[in-house]
Amino acid sequence: MKKLASAALIAALSVPAFSAEFITIGTGGVTGTYYPTGGAICRLVNKLKKQTKIRCSVESTGGSVYNINTIKNGELDFGIAQSDTVYQASKGTGKFKGKQVKKLKSVMAIYPELLTLVTRRSSNINSIADIKGKRINLGNPGSGNEATALTLFAESGIKKSDLKFAGALKAAEMPDALRDNKIDGYFYMVGHPTANIKDASNSVDVKIVPLTGASIDSLIKKYPYFAKADVPGGIYKGHPQGTPTFGVKAVLVTSDDVSDKAVYTVVKSILENFDSFKRLHPAYKNITKKSLLDGLSAPLHPGALKYYKEAGLL
Repeated sequence: MKKLASAALIAALSVPAFSAEFITIGTGGVTGTYYPTGGAICRLVNKLKKQTKIRCSVESTGGSVYNINTIKNGELDFGIAQSDTVYQASKGTGKFKGKQVKKLKSVMAIYPELLTLVTRRSSNINSIADIKGKRINLGNPGSGNEATALTLFAESGIKKSDLKFAGALKAAEMPDALRDNKIDGYFYMVGHPTANIKDASNSVDVKIVPLTGASIDSLIKKYPYFAKADVPGGIYKGHPQGTPTFGVKAVLVTSDDVSDKAVYTVVKSILENFDSFKRLHPAYKNITKKSLLDGLSAPLHPGALKYYKEAGLL
């Protein structure tokens, strides 16, 4: 009887009364748009934690490339990344040449991200060609931000060595560096509006430089995940009109290793609270349920596919 009682006690202790599945979303710098987006998703997922037994947390990271590599290594469950970086990872090209991430899967394309060149107005940078001989921050190594800037450089015939200084500051450090005259400008791939550029424009006279011309046209023709768009007018000091540029989509990605249940729950949490989700950040203002499926450059995870089919979106 003692042996039976001990066996029963061991069995009871080995099965927790509340078996939760914990998921983590990798984002970006805290002043960008990825971080609040991850927070918004987790808030909606955690509202259902009693029913789903899934708990969500958010982590500030180095951005797109970092998130994908960390998902590949099983250290993150989800991550937000630029659609061009997702494309390169899933095909084994660009930053991921010879390092194809076969297990990478799409969950949804959340909102448009635009390559934005923010400069000190006094630096007289009026086009991409004018950055030669200037101090320009490209983004922290391993970010989609840096990758897109260098892709634009290659298409425009510009080398890093053409710059007086090529910076590798993180997103949160860029506005202060601009204000303190340590750099003349910085590239930022981001959804608008963003606190980052608002902070910069409130502390120094900035100019958001139009990114247009033959090099942009050929870039978009060569890489189908890029598209022309405008940084909206009236959201940053000194910029009442829109500024033309180009961009990608911010995509929520995951791995084959993450359960169908977890991915299904994330998609369901957002889609069934879609109006509430859209109010969580101004960058989501013009997104639709259909647009969540535009710009996906890796295959859909089966858990996401299941919900989209149930919702009649596929």
